[in-house]
Amino acid sequence: MSIDVLNETEYDLDELELVACARFVMDRMRVHPGADLVLRLVDEAAMTTLHVQWMNLPGPTDVMSFPMDELTPGREGEEPEEGILGDIVLCPAVAERQAGEAGHALEEELLLLTTHGILHLLGFDHAEPDDEREMFELQRTLLLTFLAGRGHPER
Repeated sequence: MSIDVLNETEYDLDELELVACARFVMDRMRVHPGADLVLRLVDEAAMTTLHVQWMNLPGPTDVMSFPMDELTPGREGEEPEEGILGDIVLCPAVAERQAGEAGHALEEELLLLTTHGILHLLGFDHAEPDDEREMFELQRTLLLTFLAGRGHPER
């Protein structure tokens, strides 16, 4: 599993923790071990450009996902599909504001957004209430399980 982090911002972030979270989520979702993922951290100007270009929405957003091979979660007992999972673009400046509003650290917000982005890459969405409930419950379970295991040597 190849996970690259491209930090194009001034933020000094724990890139290894982002990679560990991404790897954990991809493992739990049974993504092929040879799948590739890129985590790109950008400033507000770059995120605004992407948000307008791809979503036709003004201003920056916290996370955007760009799937490549449209991989889906692997099923129990079946070999997962090989391919490129895609790119997740994160905006730490937006995430920092959200973290402050939610009362937690920027790092935790970026882990949440990384998890959220991977689920989008795997075809999950939150446009409809039932889909939103399913995606956010899964996101919460994955993130809490990852956070509970932090500091364990097997990570």
